[in-house]
Amino acid sequence: MKLSQKQAVFENEVLTRFDLFKSLFLTLPFQRVKHTGTLLPFFTTHCEQGVESNSTPETIIDSFFQQYEQYIQDEDRVDLLFRIVQYIERQVVLFDAIEDSSFQAVGKSDEIGGLNSLFKLAQNDAKLKKQLVEKLRDFSVRLVLTAHPTQFYPGPVLGIINDLIEAIKANDISNIHLLLQQLGKTPFIKQQRPTPVDEAVSLAWYLENVFYKVTSGIQSKIDDELEVPSEDVKQLIELGFWPGGDRDGNPNVTVESTKRVAGMLRTILFRCYYRDFRVVKRRITFKGVEGYLENLQELFYTNSFHTVENPKDDTVEILENLNAIREVLHSLHNGLFVELVEDLIRKVNTFGCYFTTLDIRQDSSVLRQTINYLVQEHGEKLGIEVAQLTTSEESKQQALRFTEDNLVYKDDAEPLVKDTIGVIQLLKDIQRSGGERAAQRFIISNCQQASDILGLMQLFLWEGWQRDKLFIDFVPLFETVDDLERASDVMRTLYSNPIYAAHLERRGNKQTIMLGFSDSTKDGGYLMANWSIYNAKMELTALAREYEVDLVFFDGRGGPPARGGGKTQRFYASMGTEIENKHIQLTIQGQTISSQYGSLDTAQYNIEQLLHAGLISEIRQNQGDTLTEKQKQIIEDMAEASHIKFLSLRNHPLFLKYLEALSPLKALSSINISSRPVKRNSDRDLRLEDLRAISFVTSWSQLKQNIPGFFGVGTALEWAEENNLWSYVRNLYDNSGFFNTLIDNCMMSMTKSNFAITSYMKDDPTFGEFWHILYDEYVKTKSYLLKLSGASVLMENYPVERASILEREKIVLPLLIIQHYAIRRLREGSLAIEQEDIYRKLIGRTIYGVVNAGRNLA
Repeated sequence: MKLSQKQAVFENEVLTRFDLFKSLFLTLPFQRVKHTGTLLPFFTTHCEQGVESNSTPETIIDSFFQQYEQYIQDEDRVDLLFRIVQYIERQVVLFDAIEDSSFQAVGKSDEIGGLNSLFKLAQNDAKLKKQLVEKLRDFSVRLVLTAHPTQFYPGPVLGIINDLIEAIKANDISNIHLLLQQLGKTPFIKQQRPTPVDEAVSLAWYLENVFYKVTSGIQSKIDDELEVPSEDVKQLIELGFWPGGDRDGNPNVTVESTKRVAGMLRTILFRCYYRDFRVVKRRITFKGVEGYLENLQELFYTNSFHTVENPKDDTVEILENLNAIREVLHSLHNGLFVELVEDLIRKVNTFGCYFTTLDIRQDSSVLRQTINYLVQEHGEKLGIEVAQLTTSEESKQQALRFTEDNLVYKDDAEPLVKDTIGVIQLLKDIQRSGGERAAQRFIISNCQQASDILGLMQLFLWEGWQRDKLFIDFVPLFETVDDLERASDVMRTLYSNPIYAAHLERRGNKQTIMLGFSDSTKDGGYLMANWSIYNAKMELTALAREYEVDLVFFDGRGGPPARGGGKTQRFYASMGTEIENKHIQLTIQGQTISSQYGSLDTAQYNIEQLLHAGLISEIRQNQGDTLTEKQKQIIEDMAEASHIKFLSLRNHPLFLKYLEALSPLKALSSINISSRPVKRNSDRDLRLEDLRAISFVTSWSQLKQNIPGFFGVGTALEWAEENNLWSYVRNLYDNSGFFNTLIDNCMMSMTKSNFAITSYMKDDPTFGEFWHILYDEYVKTKSYLLKLSGASVLMENYPVERASILEREKIVLPLLIIQHYAIRRLREGSLAIEQEDIYRKLIGRTIYGVVNAGRNLA
């Protein structure tokens, strides 16, 4: 389908239907809904005109209310603003549902090719088919669901969205009307801050309702098309899970919450199995399978609805019974209903008794603190002094002798020390109940030196684990620009360490390295962050090949381009020969989960895109995807120019003050969006290094300035032009998938920016000059991106996505004006305490709406 045709389909299927269906809101039998809905178009138009005339939010809001005599009192005005926010929140849900319902009709404009196109090629190419089958034996895509707070829909709302999608597909107006009534009465806001277990329950909805079904369907499709036995490809699609296990910067994650989440995942999985098994039992009523069915009935029912003391990994027993049933069906009953059994076998092979691998993550400083504590308490027994651990890196490595023990802590130990020791001990129980895959990874955040990994390995050995039975993968996370530069030195030290090398060999010589985008973007800016990670991947790949290590990159990509997201499948399809790409692993979070994996259609499409990207990138490399030395140097120099520009902004004395004064940064810490604090070291004044990257990116996105997604790119392109390198940059954009995707994602960030909303700040005595610094770089970057792409508007080559973004921005414009109005009223300092609380709540509600509408905005 041509781009213009896709845009026409989108306008017809989505925009026109949205205009039709949103009129149903006016007929809802709720108090004052019709009045709010009638006023909203006028309010929206008024906001648009106010923005065009560079008016302040106060001027826009006050002049609107002056048109209506009944809104004289402040409480009446605020009441209407709250109702407008609630109305728009539900309009966003309707738009989501309409867009998702039309997914098959509209498709995607950036398709790199799906599995079907690959299968067609393989049908007529025996060599390609053989290559695909071989690669599938040692290939996987792992999607890791994180608890980062960029998804604000509670479970009931997610259910309504999915029901709406089906009703809209069927054009069932009566049911749509009923669902909108349900939506109108369903709360969007959590009354209390969620616990880590609450977050896990929320995300488990996707496991149960989407991933459980889709992964089996894709595996079946591959089995049928390429005739690959499912036993040969047991883990093509893997799932990872952070809620309940990710304790980095989140003191609310405890040993108890980790234990509860692991148990919950097992229970939910067995209920999924039990539902499928009931269908099997209902259909397979033949002789020869009675005993096997009884065994499975007992296993599935007991684990689904009874508390099992000391549960064990029942995967082998389940598969033995299912395989026996399959054998009987083939030998005695002509294979009748065998496909139901094979589907369940595929699911058990994929999910075992654990559903998804529960990752454990903690900051390196906490791990060092724990080691130091144990040495202080047991140093004489261990033959180690604390001074040996704090003098130098070399001294610390020499002190770690990898002895095995069962060390304990005292009651007065720090909570984080107790938690670290406790979770290391708990991992044994989780593996006993769900198998090794239930919890096999410990991720070290802020990993700066080899001793961070070696020290963690020693902690495990001090807490009852044995060297030859240490079924844990130690995963360093390199994130800041400096950490990325040191990454290869750290890994060389590890590969050279005989104890660690022996551990790695026992783990199949497979090393996972996590590379994070969030803090690197906050640290170095968009271009430097992306290049630092790409460059680190090349260096780490060369090193792994030197030591014959099977390297797996785990990308902390997040949702929007500013956090490494955007068109992720295109990144993976363009890694070139110098970057290991056998396995694709990435984090997905917040609105990226709901927008890309929230329904069966979108989940299947996006997983297939990632599978296709990983398979084709190695088998059929594009020549331009492996960068030449000249191209690397140009990108390096551009990244450096961009970095200098970004640092000048970061080091500006007004940088954080601007963000605190104009954005809802302060409000993020007071609304019930996450169990995780907005910043690390929450007991001291705000510093940029303590501010969590997600809060940093969210605040800029609420300002509609998206600085982390573009700032410095225009300066870098200007540098290239001034140094007569423009033709090289054009060549990179035309031929390098990595560089092309990097630029296109930058355009997406800029399309979601709207400096006109804050243009009233350009003459502000305090922040006017700073606003101009941001705006000037935006204008420069936009100009150079259009010149580079040969386009007349940003995202011209992606008209469907562009149209979707622009419509969403139009929907939320009133929310932004209300938010900025409330922030400025609070800054005046003239409100009573009760009024201040009301305005803070108003800000919080607008944050929910803006992020939900943006999908991959924060």
